Amino acid sequence: MTFLSVPILTFLIFFPVVASLLILPFYKKPGTEGVVKWTALGITVIEFLVSLSLLIGNNPHLYQMQFVENHLWIPFGNIHYALGIDGISLVLVLMTTFLMPMTILTSWVGISKNLPLFMINLLVLEGAMIGVFCATDFVLFYVFWEAMLIPMYLIIGVWGGPNRIYAAIKFFLYTLAGSLLLLVAIIALYFVGGHTFDIARLSGQHYGMSFQILAFLAMFVAFAVKIPMFPFHTWLPDAHVEAPTAGSVILASIMLKMGAYGFLRFSLPMFPDASHFFAPMILTLSVIAIIWGAFMALAQEDMKKLIAYSSVSHMGVVTLGIFVANTQGIEGALMQMLNHGITTGALFLCIGVLYDRSHSRQLSEYGGLAKQMPVYSTLLVIFALSSLALPGTNSFVGEFLVLIGSFKTHAVVSSLATTGVILSAMYLLYLLSRVVWGVYTPKSYAMPDLRAYEWGSLIPLVVMVIVI
Repeated sequence: MTFLSVPILTFLIFFPVVASLLILPFYKKPGTEGVVKWTALGITVIEFLVSLSLLIGNNPHLYQMQFVENHLWIPFGNIHYALGIDGISLVLVLMTTFLMPMTILTSWVGISKNLPLFMINLLVLEGAMIGVFCATDFVLFYVFWEAMLIPMYLIIGVWGGPNRIYAAIKFFLYTLAGSLLLLVAIIALYFVGGHTFDIARLSGQHYGMSFQILAFLAMFVAFAVKIPMFPFHTWLPDAHVEAPTAGSVILASIMLKMGAYGFLRFSLPMFPDASHFFAPMILTLSVIAIIWGAFMALAQEDMKKLIAYSSVSHMGVVTLGIFVANTQGIEGALMQMLNHGITTGALFLCIGVLYDRSHSRQLSEYGGLAKQMPVYSTLLVIFALSSLALPGTNSFVGEFLVLIGSFKTHAVVSSLATTGVILSAMYLLYLLSRVVWGVYTPKSYAMPDLRAYEWGSLIPLVVMVIVI
């Protein structure tokens, strides 16, 4: 399938990158902010509309990669420019293109410094993230994997909060350290797996147990940092607190999923024996993340930190589903990756709405918004109920499947993980009780309800919460 005579996956990867050059002439030109915003929004909307052709053209009855592109890129090393997607990639590509227009809208007012460069970074980041989900050559995958770090580092370090430099460097060092181990594993696979970087061929090889364990551990660190799993998570709260709202949405909704994607795409099919060997350890870490992340969320007064720690807890559900290694668990994990992207992204957008008005994220400074901002409060309640997996919302589907899958093989683990549902209700209802109800505070007084661009960023997410 092609679009404007360009193969569809190549178009989706490089269109936002190339189109971002349209914004460059407006750098340091006062009075052009509106043109920059609308141009960036238009690019992301076009990207989303084109990506829908993948959904239309996808054959769900095939397990092979579809929309395949394969060209020799670097003859030395037999490295190919190879792209393709299956059902796992399709979900994550569509989630990425769906959420990116929301990140543009949430920056409509919140970003004023170097706005053209900020939008360019968002667009370049979108292309790199889609490349990660589409690459079927390991070297190409690694190029996109590393390329994501640069724009996100700049988004945090240039447009973040007071401690942005510390948070950006910490984010960069953690992810880079994991990436170097990933590179070692990729090179080892090249020599052991038949001098190829083709992911499908490498997945079809059988490796000895010793090699599987070493390669699995190298990849595990890279993917555990990205998720992030306990105890590799400490960069995440700092990055979320300091990042602008758009950066927090991308981190929580898309970039965290790349670690889980790595487990699904590489660890389980390439190293099945090692995956089985390390499953008890990972299930234990997942349960710790679910419970500990929830308790940490309950202790926070900063709303962004609260949602950041909730991400640690909810991503523990995802890794739990992946490593119980049955149909319900893995399908539930993939479903929860999508649901977490929608719901947690929406919660960060809601926090951004308040921050744009009052420049505060402290729970103690809000109260009584149900009367002052009724539409906003309604949407916040919906997203919070979705996050705690209330039946009738999207997150219930994923969490229920994961718990069913885990209970079939690990009843004790599943029982412990179920406590995360109760704990998530505690910290989310605590958030609502402080912000939506209660008495007016000086910060809450005379705050306007949702503006038009905020409607545009939140209403599509509400629709997805209900439809899914």
